[in-house]
This record gives sequence, C-alpha cells and structure tokens, in this order.
Amino acid sequence: MRRPRTLPAFTSKQKEVAHTLLATQVVFMMGRKLEEADWSSVYCMAKGIPERGWSNLSIDVMYRGLGVEHKTLRVSSDAPIRTLCGTSLMHPSATRSIRIASTDADPNQVMADVLTQYARNLDERRARIQEDCPDEEPDLRTGWLLWQTSLIEFLYFEEEALSPDPADYFAEWKESGGTGARKPSKNLWIYEKEGGRKRYSVTTAAGAKIQPYFDVPPPNDPNLYVFRVQGEEIASGVIRVWVGASTARELEQLVGSLTPEKLMEVIASVASEAEEGGASAPTAREQAIPIMLTAESYRLLVAAFPGAVSDEHLAQLLLGRLRE
Repeated sequence: MRRPRTLPAFTSKQKEVAHTLLATQVVFMMGRKLEEADWSSVYCMAKGIPERGWSNLSIDVMYRGLGVEHKTLRVSSDAPIRTLCGTSLMHPSATRSIRIASTDADPNQVMADVLTQYARNLDERRARIQEDCPDEEPDLRTGWLLWQTSLIEFLYFEEEALSPDPADYFAEWKESGGTGARKPSKNLWIYEKEGGRKRYSVTTAAGAKIQPYFDVPPPNDPNLYVFRVQGEEIASGVIRVWVGASTARELEQLVGSLTPEKLMEVIASVASEAEEGGASAPTAREQAIPIMLTAESYRLLVAAFPGAVSDEHLAQLLLGRLRE
C-alpha cells in the first residue's frame, strides 16, 4: 500500500523566520494553550502567504495550488519532543464530514463506506484548490504540529494527503463506556492489512468523526522541523530567551546593559530574595527580542520564579524585583 511521503514545508530562511515568529507568539500567549489559528498565522507570515484565517470547516492554507490542512496536538513536556520521532500518534479528528448508517452492519462494509466518504472529502478539497488556481496541479497536504504543554518545543512536518483505498484495510467494532452513568458506545477500528497497524478510529457517539493515526518522521528526515523557543541552548553554556521588545527595553534601562555578564550579576543579586508577582502580556504585536544568558543565570532565574509560565514571564518577574 502507498503511504504518505513527507514534503518540504520551509526554506532555510523561512524556517528562521518561523522560529522568530513562533517565539514572538509564545511571548504574547503568556502560558495559554496553543490554538490552531496561532500556528496558521506563524506559518503564513513565515512563507509570505496571505492569511485567510484558520477554519475547522475549510482548508487552512490555500495559495497558488498549495492546500494545507493544519492539525495540532499537545504533547507532554516531560521529555524532549524529538523522542516522539518514529512513533505513531492519534489525532482527535480528521473530519466530521462523514455519516455511519448503522453500527450493526458488517464492520468491513461500514469501513469501506466511511473511507469512501473521507476520500470524497479530500477530492472536494483538491477541487477547491484547483478552482482557486486553475494553472497549478493541486498539492493537498496535512501539516502536523506537535507542541509541548510548556510551550518550549514544537515539532512540525507536512505530508501528502492521500485518499485511503478500502482494499488496504480491515475493520472491527469496539465497544466502550457503559460504566456508571455513561452509556455504551461503539467505535470502528480500522487496521492496515499490511502489518496490522491501527490507522483510524471512527467514533459513532455524539456525531461520527474519523480519528487518524499518523507517523512522526525519524529525526533525520530533512522535512522535519523542530523549534525550541524557550531556554534554548545555542552554544555551550549560552541560553537564548525571547522576550517582548518593551520588556527588553525596560530591562536594559534598569540594568544598563543586556550582556550575559551584566545579566548574570543582576540575576544572582535578586535570585535569593525573589518573590513572584503578577505579569501582563507585552504590547500587542511588538516583536520578540532574543537575550543571551549564561546557563547558570538561566538556572538561577528559573529556580527563583518556579511559577513562571514562560521566559517572558520570568523576565517580567525579574523586572518587578528590579523596580523595587
């Protein structure tokens, strides 16, 4: 059976721009959860694509024959995000644009109908891309973004959006729930005939939807992009943090210089007496500024303000102490 290939999403320059834009986005988020619209905005600006606005019902990115459906998935911060390379993960939803006639029918017949509906949905999206740009061959992709709860690391890759062939799969019904006040429900589990790997879980309760399993590429895949936007070690003993421009300006005014040596002196002087306080998001849409710290400075700063939700928050809490 044919499996989707990963495809290049960014040039090296676009990747650098995406890194800065994503760091800026995290600065403004101040610890809130990532939304798909956040990533779509970063993606379009990095590639110079007009932003149409994220939608759960239509293609997220459509430009000159390219169509990208973005799917985001939150993952744990307990381990580096690269440890997910080579694994298979399940996404809560590929589409709700399907219907299941009966949960009593033969599972393979239901599977064939569901996958046919899904393939039709993809064909409709290709047709919209073709209509938007008649001179280009439709290039429909799925963009997978994994993001850590801590908003420290992000992993992104794109792959072909292939229409599944029902002949490549088999299915069976799986019952779930039914304990306590919960009503039992039936899900359709779909497996590859070749290798037996589970590829889709189709829910039937509260509206049918396809939950796909996708494969995270190996760490050496050239089309894999990993962004670390907080506490990033860019050289031995040197940590880069991103803060709002207004935060950086005030910090420089109070400290006198943003050199790693000067910041080390200031952080060491306040770390032992630091008390956490409130913080507010930087001025809207200002760009994030990178500041270099020694690894020891960063360790002291994190230890001094353990409740901080981001590097920007750490910087604001440090400012609070310096103002006093």
